[in-house]
Amino acid sequence: MLLGKIVDTITGKDDGKKVKGTVIMMKKNVLDFTDVNASVVDGVAEFLGRNVSFQLISSSVHHENGLEGKRSNPAYLEHWLTHITPIIAGEAAFRVTFDWDHDEFGVPGAFIVKNLHLNEFFLKSLTLEDVPNHGKIHFVCNSWIYPAFKYKSDRIFFANQAYLPSETPEPLRKLRENELATLRGDGTGKLEESDRVYDYACYNDLGEPDKGKEYARPVLGGSSEYPYPRRGRTGRSPTKTDPNSESRIPLLMSLDIYVPRDERFGHVKMSDFLTLSLKSVMQTLLPGFKALFDNTPNEFDSFKEVLQLYEGGIKLPQGPLLKAITDGIPVEILKDIIQTDGQGLLKFPTPRVIQEDKSAWRTDEEFGREMLAGVNPIIIGRLQEFPPKSKLDPNIYGNQTSTITKEHVEDKLDGLTVDEAIKTNRLFILNHHDIIIPYLRRINMSTNTKTYASRTLLFLQDNGTLKPVAIELSFPHPEGDKFGAVSKVYTPADHGVEASIWQLAKAYAAVNDTGIHQLISHWLNTHAVIEPFVIATNRQLSALHPIHKLLHPHFRDTMNINALARQILVNCGGFIEMILFPGKYAMEMSAVVYKDWIFPEQALPADLIKRGVAVEDSSSPHGIRLLIQDYPYAVDGLEIWAAIESWVTEYCNFYYKSDETIQKDSELQAWWKEIREVGHGDKKDEPWWPKMQTQQELIDSCTTIIWITSALHAAVNFGQYPYGGYLVNRPTLSRKFMPEPRSPEYEELKSNPDKVFLKTIVPQLQTLLGISILEVLSRHASDEVYLGQRDTPEWTKDRDVLAAFERFGKKLIEIENQIIQMNGDHDKWKNRSGPVEFPYTLLFPTSEEGLTGKGIPNSVSI
Repeated sequence: MLLGKIVDTITGKDDGKKVKGTVIMMKKNVLDFTDVNASVVDGVAEFLGRNVSFQLISSSVHHENGLEGKRSNPAYLEHWLTHITPIIAGEAAFRVTFDWDHDEFGVPGAFIVKNLHLNEFFLKSLTLEDVPNHGKIHFVCNSWIYPAFKYKSDRIFFANQAYLPSETPEPLRKLRENELATLRGDGTGKLEESDRVYDYACYNDLGEPDKGKEYARPVLGGSSEYPYPRRGRTGRSPTKTDPNSESRIPLLMSLDIYVPRDERFGHVKMSDFLTLSLKSVMQTLLPGFKALFDNTPNEFDSFKEVLQLYEGGIKLPQGPLLKAITDGIPVEILKDIIQTDGQGLLKFPTPRVIQEDKSAWRTDEEFGREMLAGVNPIIIGRLQEFPPKSKLDPNIYGNQTSTITKEHVEDKLDGLTVDEAIKTNRLFILNHHDIIIPYLRRINMSTNTKTYASRTLLFLQDNGTLKPVAIELSFPHPEGDKFGAVSKVYTPADHGVEASIWQLAKAYAAVNDTGIHQLISHWLNTHAVIEPFVIATNRQLSALHPIHKLLHPHFRDTMNINALARQILVNCGGFIEMILFPGKYAMEMSAVVYKDWIFPEQALPADLIKRGVAVEDSSSPHGIRLLIQDYPYAVDGLEIWAAIESWVTEYCNFYYKSDETIQKDSELQAWWKEIREVGHGDKKDEPWWPKMQTQQELIDSCTTIIWITSALHAAVNFGQYPYGGYLVNRPTLSRKFMPEPRSPEYEELKSNPDKVFLKTIVPQLQTLLGISILEVLSRHASDEVYLGQRDTPEWTKDRDVLAAFERFGKKLIEIENQIIQMNGDHDKWKNRSGPVEFPYTLLFPTSEEGLTGKGIPNSVSI
């Protein structure tokens, strides 16, 4: 009773007209188990009358205030101390009651929230339940609300009605502009946790030059030598040694790296991520301790020893080191890391690639299949000239033309000549030559890597599978780059030492493919290139803008995971440099590859045509015909692409009735200009950028953005552990060159080929580190939102749009069923499961939580 009277006094409660609302939110103490004081402090604030207030703003002009909308009296959250109605995962519903004069107020279009507590909270939504003459009005918020004194401007949220800038009700227009100005910031100063600023910076925070020259890394972005997409600005001070490099925060503070607060992981996602990250650290360090006691430190002695990681587990050493680690980890998390059967076993999940058959990964058929249905199915191209030529400047790199001859391959082409095989579209190439050669001398001289550039030729057999027919391994000429490459060609063999050599040749090609996959297919072409779109969308498109509403779900968590990647994955000495063959040249190499990045070619049909694996054909579904019919990534991908394109077309055509409306949309034009000239500023003069003058250009661009963030990322990310968790299948580096005849290693190949393979390709500590990271990166979080889903059903008020979105979801269900049916037809679709009997599900739209090898999240969120 007493609390109720206090609330009535604070809210000015009387018997006039009222409109009731429901606020869904989460208190900080629910979200942060380390902050035990938050609830007590905020409870005291409530008792003293320092509350959370809401003030509605009318979307109708109130002439007494000029063109501004009428504002309601502030209303306050009711019963903060006593009324907690759980919804899900810590959410609670609170009541709020507004005084109402509908004759003057009109329809509410926005509201201001003020947090007079001393702690932030997460505001999910406000719903007005029965507004006179208007019914229910919903405000989607999904934002952290910090104490009011930390903000320079009011926290404003808009109702879920989309408006083009020119159609915005006048009272909301200025609010819309002011909110965007707040999000853009002024471009100065260090950004703090409560800031909401989206701004740009180069990748100048990867190195630590103050620790010495060997820790310095070049600035990526802002130069013709190392162009790069921009990342989110943090405003940290420059290093003492290099004023162009930004200082880094300590590793232990990695989660404190600045991103706008609403880009941080949700509370459920963060919990999962932290747990799995701790598990990763444990799985990295403890086997490393075991290696110290092994007879051959840093080596696996047999494939049986590798399999022990999954089948029997590793007995953890007892003693002070283990105790120091386990004492510092909460019991709840420790149970998830170490089996609690008293045996102290550490065990990894069995990767799908070896669940059904422990050796099928070694077959040539599986080697070829994974180029079409593995974790990196976006590199293979059709061979259109023989021998393969190089695009490297011959004045610098000499003759880099392939040394593969017709004699190497013609006896493996089922009776065809090379010319006939090319003419009938039967020869394909996995080409990692030109990317690697310019860096190979430095990699082999200044890192622990000893490897080659590679070209792999494959033949399309009558049964639809790819058969590798030759692998060329090359390294720079000892006398200088201008003398070209020194190359050797290897061909398939089934018996004797030649078969062991062929297995090693495939492994060197796989090392290259794994590195290119992580650096280019995954990091550069999804994570890095999309961040400028995230930043520009928040800076230039209001939350009221229909294109903001379309794209916003596809940007969830991307800035946060990228910031964490700069802190622990792609930085100097980070996991990427430790486990991938380019070592410290990894990110620099990705910048060189970015020179060839073309936005329109990221569209799936354009990519397939560019690689020569498809041709335009108006009579075929989706307008293109695949030259490898059993190409699971492309087959499933084209269905997903078409579904996205159809949805985007319906959506954009609902809001834009003509090309003129595109051209006159001031926010849209500012958005596209900033993406081209700032976010991807090193490519601002490229002629291929869409001009954003037509409905079709808008549809094509949005479809491509959604494809990159959802399906493309899913295809190259969630198969990492299923395929690469068994690192001998997807090795990340090699430490020795190919054994030469009459060498001790060559002789050992005859007696113990597996041991030579493991000593050459798979170092123990890097393997354990690698698979620990892949396990984290391949998991779906418990709060994942998948393609065709939204985290709130009230994301828009427009019923036609909601109906189109429902059709999109149903189409995706049809595609799921189609994938299931094809995966079951092993006779027709041999590449969908292959020798390892692992069905292709990476473009299966939905998934459960965990390590599933399927599912397309809306965004690049891990």
